[in-house]
Amino acid sequence: MKKITLFCLALLTAAAVEAQEFKPFKLGVGLGYAKPGGEGAGGGVLFGIEPAYRVNDALAVGLRMEWAAVIRGLSTSLDSYDASAAAIGSYTLNGQYYFSNNTFRPFVGAGVGLFSLAAVSVAVDSQSGSSGAAAESKIGFYPRIGFEAGHFNFTIDYNLIGKTTFEGSDLEIKNSYIGFRIGGFFFGGRN
Repeated sequence: MKKITLFCLALLTAAAVEAQEFKPFKLGVGLGYAKPGGEGAGGGVLFGIEPAYRVNDALAVGLRMEWAAVIRGLSTSLDSYDASAAAIGSYTLNGQYYFSNNTFRPFVGAGVGLFSLAAVSVAVDSQSGSSGAAAESKIGFYPRIGFEAGHFNFTIDYNLIGKTTFEGSDLEIKNSYIGFRIGGFFFGGRN
């Protein structure tokens, strides 16, 4: 029994001490395009910073701080005008699973955290007009896919965030958006 216990302990230790091929800490930065959901939605820009820790070569956990400015909708006709815009800041925890240790490393992941929203909306027609501004924080979630190639990366996130309703009016806008980001990272390369 003693020999079996020592053998199991040695096996577990060998598995835990496996050398990592990549440095454990990385700092990513990225710039991209944000496309909000909803009818008539335009797009905008986003910027993100992502520090992360590689638990092992296949798994990284980290933070994402991202800021996006988007046009939600803009439409005009002879008797109406609708427009809305939003600034979204997110502070989230995330994880990524890498499928290979090659130079090209595809991954999937997910994150959850706090999304700070500031929105402005105006709707005017020949009968009435309404406008509103709202600021609030909501919990959101995002699945993501992407790849790393050397020290460069490309990521697609779908940020799921609840709608904003403007107090004192019937205006509401969707906050969810898809983000396309290209960037790079410092540190975190091969040992």
